[in-house]
Amino acid sequence: MDVESTRKIVRPTTVELVTTEIRQRILSGDLAPGEVLRQEALADELGVSRVPIREAITRLTAEGLLTNVPHKGAYVAELSIDEVRETFDIRLRLEPWIFSEAIARVTEAEIARAERLVKEMDKADSGLWGQLNWRFHETLYLPAQRDITLQMLRVLHDRCDRYFRFQVVKVPIREQSHDEHMGLVTACQKRDAKLGAKLLEQHVKTAAQQIMAVVEAVVPR
Repeated sequence: MDVESTRKIVRPTTVELVTTEIRQRILSGDLAPGEVLRQEALADELGVSRVPIREAITRLTAEGLLTNVPHKGAYVAELSIDEVRETFDIRLRLEPWIFSEAIARVTEAEIARAERLVKEMDKADSGLWGQLNWRFHETLYLPAQRDITLQMLRVLHDRCDRYFRFQVVKVPIREQSHDEHMGLVTACQKRDAKLGAKLLEQHVKTAAQQIMAVVEAVVPR
């Protein structure tokens, strides 16, 4: 029997749904840096008790998207140049490695899905682009079967995604990313792990330079 057909559908819990909703509000800029989370108002709006709100705050604080101060409450984490630099330093060490591990196992179906995601990204608005970007990278990394690393990378990508919302200078991230993403797809098609790691390293370095330029223009010194 096909393994795919036997997988059970796992329904997200209330806490997961609330966490996802708050996370997206932060990433979309609906909740601005420094803005206080009003737990009671959020609970009423989402139709839940304050228990899942508190758990969501704990999770998002661990992800670095919220700052939780005892006796004062939680607020959206401020933008930080040092955070961006460290985030990309970690990505640069993890992503070429996990991608080279994945290339030997990637299937034709996964390669095709990655290609479709690149095409979707070409048409996506800025609010959806970051989500599709992570789904593209996740598709290429999943075959490595390194679940802990993948979870860490999702958090790091979310942190990077925040900065796409605060561009005050024109940065051709999307256009350049298209060609770089297709290069990663080609490396998969060739099953060339060495090429894939090299291309991904350059891709992360380029993204780091571009986003640092955005952050330096936005964050007060």
